[in-house]
Formats: sequence, structure tokens, C-alpha cells
Amino acid sequence: MHVVIAGCGRVGSQLARELTTGGHTMAIIDKDRRSFHRLGDDFTGEALHGVVFDRGTLEQAGIRRAQAFVAVTSGDNSNIVSARAAREHYGVERVVARIYDPARAIIYERFGIMTIAAAQWTVDEVKRALSPPEERLVGSIGPGPSNVVLASYLVPSGVHAAAVASLNVPGQMVLTAVTREGRTAVPAEGGLLETGDQVHLAVRRDALDAARSAVAALALGPA
Repeated sequence: MHVVIAGCGRVGSQLARELTTGGHTMAIIDKDRRSFHRLGDDFTGEALHGVVFDRGTLEQAGIRRAQAFVAVTSGDNSNIVSARAAREHYGVERVVARIYDPARAIIYERFGIMTIAAAQWTVDEVKRALSPPEERLVGSIGPGPSNVVLASYLVPSGVHAAAVASLNVPGQMVLTAVTREGRTAVPAEGGLLETGDQVHLAVRRDALDAARSAVAALALGPA
């Protein structure tokens, strides 16, 4: 497919190189000519000097035939203005914009633009790295600054035949899979948990403490 990228910083240049290697045609736009040195001498796409939301520049980049548009400049305003132009004026099917402000990202999701909230993603990655082995925040579910995360917990010692259903709390958490002896499966109805199982839950972000407590409470037996 033909892809147009707005911004030739570290992310945009690496994405452009990888996509051209994958056989896609590519045009990348940046207002600073010096940024194009990141592409390397073997870059086979087109590098355009200009403003990323200028329609003349976008059309020169092939926006009318593009199947995807990615906005990864260093500014939220440039990213969202160019992304909206690609989506609303040119009808590009796949549009992704990096947004540093998570609150703004929620707003732009309503325009049909997939957003990557850089700040929230960084926070989640750091929390994941700092988590103990028995508790992992695997990632968010859905596009943008999702309110639902996938968390993984180790069933504590002293647990035998605990009901899978005890970790399903409507509106808060759902047990999606269980890893036992190196194999992961979706739990069957009436399934039971044992010490050493790794449980994977889809959890509302503000209910992570409740999820952690629910797993720990398995050692206490049925309420």
C-alpha cells in the first residue's frame, strides 16, 4: 500500500525505513530538511520538505492514493490537523496520530483517528518493567488511551480448586486466560485454579487494586 508519514524524527524515519523494506511505497514529510539524513542513502521512498498539513504538500506526497497516513511530528497540533485532513478531506482509511496529551487523544478518537498517547504508553511500559514477576501489566486493550488493561497475576500458594468465576466481576474484571505448566488456555465454564497458575485478566484501569486483592484472596478460600 502507499503510506504517507508526517514527521521524519526518530519514530517517523524508522517507520518509513521498515515499511519500504516491507514492500510498501512511501512518502515522508518534514519541515526540516536536515531530518531526512535519518532515512539513510538506501531509502527508496520520497522525502518531501514542507508543512505536514499543507494540502499542496500532502497531494504531492500522494495522499489521494494513500491507504494509510501516520502523523508522528513533535507537536500535537500538527499531528491532529494533518490527521484530520487525511481522514476527513481525503478519505484515507487508516489514520494514526501520536498525541502527547492523553486527554486530547480521547477527543480525537471520536473523529475516527486512532491515537497513540505517548505519555500513557510510557507510563504503562515503566510500570510493567517495575512490576514483580508475579504481577504484570501486559498492556492496554483497544486504541488510544484505553480504560481497559490486560494484567497477569500468579495464583498464590495455598490455593486449591478455586473457582474461575471468582475472578469475574461485572464492570471491573474478566478472567480471559490461564497459563498452567507452560500452556495457556481460555478457562472452561466451572474451571478451577491452582497454586502456580498464571491468570490473565482484562481489568478496568482504576480497578487494578481490586484485581490484585481478588487474586490474593483466593488463598483464603470461598467467602
